Amino acid sequence: MKMVVLVENSSRCRLCAEHGLSVYIEYEGKTYLLDTGATALFAENAKELGIDLSKVDTAFLSHAHYDHSGGFEEFFKENDKAAVYMQEMSDENCFYRTEGKEKYIGIPQHLLENYKERFRPLNAVCEVEKGVWVVPHFTGGLDEMGRRAHMYRKIGEEFIADDFAHEQSVVFETGKGLVIFNSCSHGGIVNIVREVQMALGGQKVYAVVGGFHMMKLSGMDTLAIPEEEVVETAQELKGLGVEEIYTGHCTGNIAFRILKKELGEMVHALGTGETVVF
Repeated sequence: MKMVVLVENSSRCRLCAEHGLSVYIEYEGKTYLLDTGATALFAENAKELGIDLSKVDTAFLSHAHYDHSGGFEEFFKENDKAAVYMQEMSDENCFYRTEGKEKYIGIPQHLLENYKERFRPLNAVCEVEKGVWVVPHFTGGLDEMGRRAHMYRKIGEEFIADDFAHEQSVVFETGKGLVIFNSCSHGGIVNIVREVQMALGGQKVYAVVGGFHMMKLSGMDTLAIPEEEVVETAQELKGLGVEEIYTGHCTGNIAFRILKKELGEMVHALGTGETVVF
């Protein structure tokens, strides 16, 4: 199994970066795309890396935010076959609200309607291909996490705290254990590991990949949660048996340094153009 980061907040190579995430995955003879970043940049980077998006077999939308869905129209121009699996609660209705103001942070308007034949809504644990699973949230009380993050969904004329029912994990079975991809982990990465273990019969989780939503939207060098929560998260992941952590995007620089201090060589930084073989 191999993953290539097509776009991420940072870049340590010639490729350009943006606030967003897109990952290309090769597994058991098939190819997968998780998210498309905020713009068409992921596709430009794919070309630079020699990756042919027209041959992607299956795609996933991790959750209904713009920085993960903004490039799907470009993907559909290049690929006319791959279904995109998402949670059925995904809609064009996500907002960031603070001090009485709201900012739309959702899927590009009309994308779901214009390309409805490409999207495959799910509402339960599903094995979409042999060894490839989608696991939704079933931890209770996640709306409190949405409220703390100032994230809401607009239902009719009412704003409700986001419980991230539109977020899903994509999980691959490997010889070393499960590899979990959750692009932002709004529901909490520790909750996510436990959800996957419960859903898949207690199998060992070898690695987690994605952002941990520990930084404020104002910048990579700001913490959205207390430092002790980052430390606690690190210790809980270790206690759950996770061996490798690949994180970036919305984790932020401060949180990354704390995780690295606590867990050492277990923790790796994601970056545009990075390739990892599991």
